[in-house]
Amino acid sequence: MRLVPVVVVAAALAAPAIAAAPPVGPLPKGPVSTIRTQKGELVSFALPVRSNGRVWRVARQSNARVVRQISEADVGNSVVLVFKAVGKGTTTVAFGLTRGETARAYESRRFVVTVR
Repeated sequence: MRLVPVVVVAAALAAPAIAAAPPVGPLPKGPVSTIRTQKGELVSFALPVRSNGRVWRVARQSNARVVRQISEADVGNSVVLVFKAVGKGTTTVAFGLTRGETARAYESRRFVVTVR
């Protein structure tokens, strides 16, 4: 009987930790690259690590019928995000550099991915 209140308290304390970050706001102008690949291939994006608590975040939802993110890692001085080309089509993968999980973007990178 005592286990139930503990579980409820634990769930209540964990709820704020799983709250979603605010979406990235308007993106400043930044470089746009074009990538062409084939279905089944992996596409990686290497973004430069920035200081002062600034982090790269996926800024806009891309078409999940074309590419899907499968991993992310810090590699040297880069943040590398890996996507898999899952279907034919074109989509834009956009990243915004924010201070932590805030909405304001200080930099942006966009990649137009076409899967054949």
